[in-house]
Amino acid sequence: MHISLDQFEGDWQLARIIEDRRNDIEGRLSGTATFTRVGPLELHYAEEGELVYGQQAAMLATRRYIWRGFEGEHAGKIAVEFEDGRPFHVIELDRLMPDDDHHCDPDFYHVSYDFSRWPQWESIWRVVGPSKDYRMISRFQRV
Repeated sequence: MHISLDQFEGDWQLARIIEDRRNDIEGRLSGTATFTRVGPLELHYAEEGELVYGQQAAMLATRRYIWRGFEGEHAGKIAVEFEDGRPFHVIELDRLMPDDDHHCDPDFYHVSYDFSRWPQWESIWRVVGPSKDYRMISRFQRV
C-alpha cells in the first residue's frame, strides 16, 4: 500500500480520546479535520470539534498545522509543521506504522501513526514531562 500527501486532501470525521494519567481524567473530542490544498506539495490541516474533558462543560477545540510533502530523495515523507511554520515532526509514508518524536523542553512527545486500515487511520501521541502525562488517540475516517 502506498499513501501519498494528496490522499489526505478533503474532510475527515475525527474522534479523539485523551487519557490524562497525571490527573486521572478522560477527555473526548468529536469533530472534523479538513486538509486543504495550498500548493502542489502543501496541505493546511484544520480541526474543529467539541471537547468534553472530565466533568468540565463541553468546549470548542481547534488545531491547525501545515503538512508539506517532499520531492526527490525525500519523496514519501511529510513534514508536519505548526501553523507558524516551526517544525513539529515527520511522517514516513513508506511505512504502515510510522513514528517520530518531538522535544519541547521540558516535555517529550512521541507519535505513532497507523495507516494499516487506510482510508481509516489513527495517530497516537504519548506525552510526558514535569506537568504532563497523557496518551491521545485520534481516529480519522472519510466524511
